[in-house]
Amino acid sequence: MFSQKDLQELLDFKTEHPVLSVYLNTDPSKGTADAYKPRLRSMLKDVESKDDVGNVIQYVDFEFDWSGRGVVLFSCAAEDYFRVFSIAVPIRDRVRISERPHVKPLADILDFYGGYGIAVVDKIGARLFYFHLGEILKESELSGESVRRTKRGGGSQAPGRRGGTAGQTNYTKEVAERNIKEAADFSAKFFSENNVRRVMIGGTDKNVNAFRSHLPKAWQSLIVGTFPISKTASHVEIMDRALQVGYEAERLKQTRLVQMIVTSEAKGQAGVIDLEDTLNAVHDGRIQTLVIREGYRAPGYRCQGCGYLTTEVLSSCPFCENEFEEITDAVELAVRRVMRDGGEVEVLRDIEVEQDFNQVGALLRY
Repeated sequence: MFSQKDLQELLDFKTEHPVLSVYLNTDPSKGTADAYKPRLRSMLKDVESKDDVGNVIQYVDFEFDWSGRGVVLFSCAAEDYFRVFSIAVPIRDRVRISERPHVKPLADILDFYGGYGIAVVDKIGARLFYFHLGEILKESELSGESVRRTKRGGGSQAPGRRGGTAGQTNYTKEVAERNIKEAADFSAKFFSENNVRRVMIGGTDKNVNAFRSHLPKAWQSLIVGTFPISKTASHVEIMDRALQVGYEAERLKQTRLVQMIVTSEAKGQAGVIDLEDTLNAVHDGRIQTLVIREGYRAPGYRCQGCGYLTTEVLSSCPFCENEFEEITDAVELAVRRVMRDGGEVEVLRDIEVEQDFNQVGALLRY
């Protein structure tokens, strides 16, 4: 299972030798191993590093278990470096040869599908799930005291209590309230233990609202959506609803983020929407959130001294006066540097954005 720790390892890997990065869609609903293996060979036919190609084909032919809906492989035979990650969400086929692992798509997947906490609640308790990259990795459940129902016109009472129907109704409300509060406290602990970054809540509107009100404010602020569902729903039903709600929440967040960047840039504040301006902000370490369209690549130049990135032809680096070297994708290197500096990266998928926003931009720290 791919994690933030794995991403950091890929970001830190340095070598003077080429690294082969392969992303292969293996969605079983779209085909079988017999179809994917020839496609992989076709993708690799122009790669000159035969040892790396051999490593990838050897693994896919004889070791890969074909679980999940995608597989990502990195090979640098000269450094005896080989990493494989099976992914439970679909990915787009691609092959890259560069001096670093091509991590941009993985960063996108980790941001889009990573770190969800799901609570499905009712008046008795909650089912909790840690949902990461399309898989349920952790599950827990808390059940409280049963909530008795009062029949209209009845005079039944809870044991040891008086007051007829009114007393029973008050007691029922007390039990339900206590159960939901305990479920919220239990959920907060579960979310914290699993480093949850976003929260979704399923159940009836009444139960969801009550549960939400009892969550600590820190967790309330991480709620990205709610959905109606029974607490007895299957894993498949819960995952399907969570993916749908998460996808729509991510689209809305990205739309608002682009609007914020465009507005900030227009006011001369903390926003840039031009590639060259973005690269300058990368060099200064000022980027809080980098936003790029999916698949966007741009050639450029990198200073061989300080690593300054630019799309302009310069005789020497304005910062350290060293010479530049041509690079095939300045955007990929910008992504790596932003993540290493602790910034966030958002990859835009299938959303309509501000007309003034082209391919790349950023919200700045200052």
